[in-house]
Amino acid sequence: MTTLIKGARVLGGEPADLLLQDGRIAAVGDRLSATGATVVDADGLVALPGLVDLHTHLREPGREDAETVETGSRAAALGGFTAVHAMANTDPVADTAGVVEQVWRLGQEAGLVDVVPVGAVTVGLRGERLAELGAMADSAARVRVFSDDGHCVADPALMRRALEYVKAFDGVVAQHAEEPRLTAGAQMNEGDRSARLGLTGWPAAAEEAVIARDVLLAQHVGARLHVCHVSTAGSVEILRWAKSRGVQVTAEVTPHHLLLTEACAESYDPVFKVNPPLRTDEDVHALRAGLADGTIDAVATDHAPHAVEDKESEWAQARPGMLGLEQALSVVLETLVEPGLLDWAGVADRTSVRPAAIGRLAGHGRPLAPGEPANLLLLDPAARVTVDPAALASRSRNSPYAGRELPGRVVATFLRGEATVLDGKAVK
Repeated sequence: MTTLIKGARVLGGEPADLLLQDGRIAAVGDRLSATGATVVDADGLVALPGLVDLHTHLREPGREDAETVETGSRAAALGGFTAVHAMANTDPVADTAGVVEQVWRLGQEAGLVDVVPVGAVTVGLRGERLAELGAMADSAARVRVFSDDGHCVADPALMRRALEYVKAFDGVVAQHAEEPRLTAGAQMNEGDRSARLGLTGWPAAAEEAVIARDVLLAQHVGARLHVCHVSTAGSVEILRWAKSRGVQVTAEVTPHHLLLTEACAESYDPVFKVNPPLRTDEDVHALRAGLADGTIDAVATDHAPHAVEDKESEWAQARPGMLGLEQALSVVLETLVEPGLLDWAGVADRTSVRPAAIGRLAGHGRPLAPGEPANLLLLDPAARVTVDPAALASRSRNSPYAGRELPGRVVATFLRGEATVLDGKAVK
């Protein structure tokens, strides 16, 4: 398959043509031509490396009523992603080589993005004993990221053993930083607003204490640590301190923590219930600044689809989580690009280059240059789109952006030179 993209602005630069051939970028230049090529008009569009998500919940196996690998992959492609890491909290839990290989094969069959399974750190996510980390690493899925996301690895001795174990094959433990004894029954960010609304608070210290502990463990062991969905200003400061000391720690922030605040809870609409919770304006500004200066390495969606009965209920009974794949890049535009905090090269770095490096994905996050894998997206930065949950590719509808107008529209996505999205619509 040969595709000729005409007039794309690579990383927002001057217009150029890109020739995609045999899964790679064959040439970049002016007035390129190729006999028999499919021509894509990219006038006014920005070309970026395909996005890489370190944190996606695809729900399969076990909760196919909320999402499947195929529907989640389609949502990812529409959002400009070419690779997603599928979290381990499925049913059965992805804590064995057999389950991670099942998820990996389902991703290959869908063929829309590279689905990279995340293995559980502990058996059944119960935090009692280590899962089959080595077997998952040696499996066909080649797992390199391990996480009990949704649950913190709260036992420091167990966390130390996990860090020591994954070091042997250059893996990384992705921690859901939440001291559970400080968050029992928590419903939203702890503060004056939670007291006024009568909802049990989730204190920032519950996140920050675990991050502080784990960066010290990572430093002691000499292993790689990744912190999931950072949400507080204090966490950013701890990460900045740890990086200044040479600790091998990376971190991610979600689109919703970059845009939304705890004020959303005033509505008691459970679509805004998420873990960790939406925080204060001050936290949001600190997260944006931390992403801009590189203290936070990546934007990760924490795409968490839920069936209607799990989300449309009273706040206290509703499951935490939000959709994120299709609007992630638009939120980055609104919160980082339009205010001048990141340029297009910075966007590529935080949404593709660094996430791919953290996940050890050799074929993703690469420059848009001759010889490189043709994993890329075309974005219309001038478009503005009002989010309609009914029009999303996900099986679920729990989008916190419903009715909100956001900038940018992904026009096309290419996975190894094959279009998965054209004219804003999924090809498959």
